[in-house]
Amino acid sequence: MSIFTRAFRAAAYPIPAVRALLLLGLMAAFAGCATMTANQTGQSSAAQELRARHLAQLATIEQFSLQGRIGVQTNSKGFSGSLQWQHNRTGDDINLYSPLGSQVASITRTTEQVTLTDSSGKYYSAADAETLTQITLGWKLPLTGLADWSIGRPTLGPVQKSSWNEQGLLTNLEQDGWKIEYDNYRQQGAYMLPGKIFLKSDQLNLKLLVETWNEPAH
Repeated sequence: MSIFTRAFRAAAYPIPAVRALLLLGLMAAFAGCATMTANQTGQSSAAQELRARHLAQLATIEQFSLQGRIGVQTNSKGFSGSLQWQHNRTGDDINLYSPLGSQVASITRTTEQVTLTDSSGKYYSAADAETLTQITLGWKLPLTGLADWSIGRPTLGPVQKSSWNEQGLLTNLEQDGWKIEYDNYRQQGAYMLPGKIFLKSDQLNLKLLVETWNEPAH
């Protein structure tokens, strides 16, 4: 199990002592990695240390809420509008709105299932958001990984490729069949969080523009 995996799982554990110990281990390990030469990693040791600290901070995030705009394009369908999203360790609540402000869908994820209520009040449920949104909206919302990707960290799964800037922030990520680009980071309380996230798969392009981050919580 990689140090990334241990760190991200630490954020999901409700026991503060366990989480704190794993985060200390993460920071110590990355501090050691920071002694590697720039020739070995393509980054300076200072950038590696900044990345280690940034990832250690992100690993503590258990909940957040945001408001922004979303754009989706597939081969046959498109959608643009705004969203409100509340995420915590056990679930999500996402409201999607048309450009004119009318509610298109309300999506709720719990540990047992995902439900969606459409604009007419009709109710749907499925085991995962990807299946549910494909059936009801005609495009897949990658909610399984989006909570991690939206704050600028990989998920627990294997990473095919990643790039980080000299400030230690994620700029490009390839994971789970998605190519993800990040831009417009800004300080939100104790965290540096992206304002623009672009996701691309073989079937779908998704753009998330965050207008308001409510400060994430431990």
